Amino acid sequence: MLRQVVSNMKLPLVVILGATGSGKTKLSIDLAKKFGGEILGADSIQIYKGMDIISAKPTVEERAEAPHHLVDILEPHETCTVLDYRNKALKIIDHLFDQKKIPIIVGGTNYYIESLLWKILVDDPNSKRKFEPGRSNKDYELPSEELHKKLKDLDPKMANRLHPNNKRKIIRSLEILEQKGMLHSEILNEQQKSEGGSAHGGGLRFSDVVIFWLQWDKPVLDERINSRVDAMMENGLVEELLDFHREYNKRRLQDGSDPDYTRGIFQMIGLKEFHEYLLLDECQRDSDEGKLLLQKGLDSLKMVTRRYARKQCRWINNRLLGDTGRTVPPVYGLTTDDLGKWQEDITDPAVGIIQSVIDGTECPCNPLRKISTQSTPNSQDETHFCEDCQRVFVGQHQWKKHLHSGRHKRAKDRTQRLMREKEEQSCAK
Repeated sequence: MLRQVVSNMKLPLVVILGATGSGKTKLSIDLAKKFGGEILGADSIQIYKGMDIISAKPTVEERAEAPHHLVDILEPHETCTVLDYRNKALKIIDHLFDQKKIPIIVGGTNYYIESLLWKILVDDPNSKRKFEPGRSNKDYELPSEELHKKLKDLDPKMANRLHPNNKRKIIRSLEILEQKGMLHSEILNEQQKSEGGSAHGGGLRFSDVVIFWLQWDKPVLDERINSRVDAMMENGLVEELLDFHREYNKRRLQDGSDPDYTRGIFQMIGLKEFHEYLLLDECQRDSDEGKLLLQKGLDSLKMVTRRYARKQCRWINNRLLGDTGRTVPPVYGLTTDDLGKWQEDITDPAVGIIQSVIDGTECPCNPLRKISTQSTPNSQDETHFCEDCQRVFVGQHQWKKHLHSGRHKRAKDRTQRLMREKEEQSCAK
């Protein structure tokens, strides 16, 4: 493929979205080679060194075909918040635009991508103080529920947006108040009222953005995911997980601490699913029990990956195509029924769309249409407490889903039965 020389100043920021296994890496390389662009990873696991197989990281050969950024830059014990990622990525994007190169964002961590497209995050002030659990401020060592109560006293509007168990976000809101002397909810309100702002935050960061969504029918995507996991197994997935477990996870377990699969690289899909198998010694892994646990982990990995792929697609529908009130760049759907027609059905249309932005000409393809949604723009900012189930739900969608669930109906029936029994006992007295 011949490289297209880009000289026009009007260069777009290109974003490639799609479920895991949809072909995002391949398209990103095709476009980078065509336009002389460079690729920025937007994956919360691929940003770490190691775990190349389970994270489906671009191979060494693929990375040699086009410059890649934000892949393999952190050690497994390090952490990277969305704010950290955004600040690193924006510097690279600005540098590429200065060099008249097209930045191509590709990855499956949607909140990373969202942080680049919209002004939705609150910057850390230039303060030397760090408020992290167990370090400089012992208040943050309190249980999550107590911290939530503290936030509710100080910033009730923000507390109402957060689940009482979401300790990381609760601490973040308390940090903002401490460091900036301003309520987190007030800062977000200012963002929403700014030009182009919405209930989700501030306006767009870049004027020319092209978003590609690689789409597949659900049965086809499920089969691609299953085949991809099988290929991972053949390429040494189990050995990779065992090596990582011995290096980083085993020591924590020996110290008696519970495994934490919610932070950094440890939240990757795969570690939790194979946890029981990873705890076995070599002899046990070769036993019938070990083989059953291995198969259990494999089946679980496929199921969780398929579920994650559907979650990625729901995010695109809800946040980019849904009725959210926010300004959204055009989203172009790309799909093919035949991988042999990848160039014809995927790469060529994407090239034509990008070239039309560069040239300032009419786009040869129509973007996807908006879809109507039932949720209100700010429904995700409301918490609801179910008295029957003694659980908290964030957002109208989750709340309605819970109210129609069998679990809630059984709990409600149980509550009503207990109330009737108490009334009968009271009357009997």
